[in-house]
Amino acid sequence: MSSLLTDRALLWIGALLYLAGFLTGLIGLTRRQPSTGLRTLLNALLVGGWIFQWMGLYQRGLAGRGCPLGNVFEIVQFVAWSAMLLYFFVGTAFRVSLLGLFTAGYAASLALVSLLIPQWDLVRGQKFFGDNPWIEVHAALAVFSYGVFGLLALTSIMQLLQNWSLKNKRLNGLFWFLPSVVQLEQINYRLVLLGVVLLTISLGVGASWWVRNTDTVHLPKLMVTVGVWLAYLTVLVLRWRGRLVSVRFAWVCVGLFILALLSLGPVNSNRNSYRPVTLTPR
Repeated sequence: MSSLLTDRALLWIGALLYLAGFLTGLIGLTRRQPSTGLRTLLNALLVGGWIFQWMGLYQRGLAGRGCPLGNVFEIVQFVAWSAMLLYFFVGTAFRVSLLGLFTAGYAASLALVSLLIPQWDLVRGQKFFGDNPWIEVHAALAVFSYGVFGLLALTSIMQLLQNWSLKNKRLNGLFWFLPSVVQLEQINYRLVLLGVVLLTISLGVGASWWVRNTDTVHLPKLMVTVGVWLAYLTVLVLRWRGRLVSVRFAWVCVGLFILALLSLGPVNSNRNSYRPVTLTPR
């Protein structure tokens, strides 16, 4: 099937399936009792969207002969794809059904916005990573950690909603489906730990090559990436020591992810020093 469709067509199908899953989840919220059929349909749509998105990214990777992270469009798509992959593990492990709705809306928004902004996909770095697989690992882990932080922002929003509902004694509608505060605290702590570990490994791999040729990385990219890592590392340490918990922890995680998304511009600017390839409309 993928040979009959362009990479952008596959990514469009994936994004629309995510959107369909989000709408299915909204329908489920109108019912007081959870529907097994709707939950199954939601998960089927999300799995289908993830597969189509993976096929689209895979085609772009083959075309660029490397990990599909050559421009802002591909980075945003990869973040959405990785967040959905994480949901399949987290949602199953903790049985958090409502997280599927939040993740579907998040992934659909990122995927559709990136598809609707042509400027993000006008040029793409040609063999940006050269023939060095370790640099590809560095980049993939870094972007995947952003997917972790994105999912952390979603569960943090859920925690804020749960705290608000308990404080105001609103336990109907959306709030009826929310996990307990204790469960969300556990999920958030494990997600921030996972994200920091992945980003630490990524920076370690990248640093081992950067010290050999400091001209390969622009200073703004280095400063922004290390800044994001230090910020989340600080949050992790404060959470571990019990200095940053509950609502404050959730707000910080949401705010940090917004800043992390804004940092993708400086991070992507490093590609400008490599040969760009103008992409033809597809």
